[in-house]
Amino acid sequence: MKTSPVPVLCLALGLGVLAACSGGPGPGAVPPPDPNEYRTAMEAIAPLHEKKKPPRPGDWLQAHEEPGQTFAEYVDSDPVRPDAQRNKLYIVLLGPFTEKRRTIVKLAAEFMGLYFSLPVKFMEPLDLSVVTDSARRKHWGLQQLHAGYILDEVLKPRVPEDAVALIAFTARDLWPREGWNFVFGMASLRRRVGVWSLCRFGNPADHSGAFRLCLLRTIKTGTHETGHMLGMYHCTAYECNMNGSNNLPESDRGPLALCPECAAKIWWACKVDPVDRYRRLEAFCRKHGLVKEAEFYASSWTAIASAQGLAKRTG
Repeated sequence: MKTSPVPVLCLALGLGVLAACSGGPGPGAVPPPDPNEYRTAMEAIAPLHEKKKPPRPGDWLQAHEEPGQTFAEYVDSDPVRPDAQRNKLYIVLLGPFTEKRRTIVKLAAEFMGLYFSLPVKFMEPLDLSVVTDSARRKHWGLQQLHAGYILDEVLKPRVPEDAVALIAFTARDLWPREGWNFVFGMASLRRRVGVWSLCRFGNPADHSGAFRLCLLRTIKTGTHETGHMLGMYHCTAYECNMNGSNNLPESDRGPLALCPECAAKIWWACKVDPVDRYRRLEAFCRKHGLVKEAEFYASSWTAIASAQGLAKRTG
């Protein structure tokens, strides 16, 4: 982060980049569902979500003025979305990982597959030797890698033809450009590549609580940034996983779940049934000790199933 230890999660995702990189499926692709199909589900979960609170000092919205993005605006933007040609998420490990952090990434990959209803594949790990000395530095005692170099020179040439996105995870700290201390992650919509660091998410080997916290932080970051790759702007309407985060405490305060407007974007773009998706996410969270998140997902699918049943009975 610039001149302070406060990180920015979404450095490379300005609105101009989002607009320039939008684009739907090619000719012959199956069209997405009718957006109106999701209105009942959106209305059902709306009472479960909090409206966006005023930013605290140092929070993202205090420093960045953003317009937000409704579901209707997202659909109208003709965003990047999975299609018959590009329908997989690829993940690659960059550099050495401890056994615990490797497990964190494997679980994060599993969660992301459920979150976006897409198959996830691991590529062969990459050694740190792929990053030149000019793209490394030591800052405040930490060895850092240049995030932009990784996107442009390491990942871009390796994007598979069937990839919606190629995501690199590293245990090394990242920095984006001169004048900045560090960044959690960085992504490029144009190139469908992103890199994220686990360096500042705590040591998952300390105890079971530290493991769960590191896992939660990792999946929050991974799903948030991949949402950007699908053309989603920062959310300004609700407390939501697509809120911008300027520091780790702000990110920790935010939910893992998407608000009604942002959840509908995933349902529509990835052609997923909301109830089935929430049930799978609930099961994952219960299995891995994310109790609060599991309860929220359970409340979400229950509310939607009830509303859909009522709509059928009264339709």
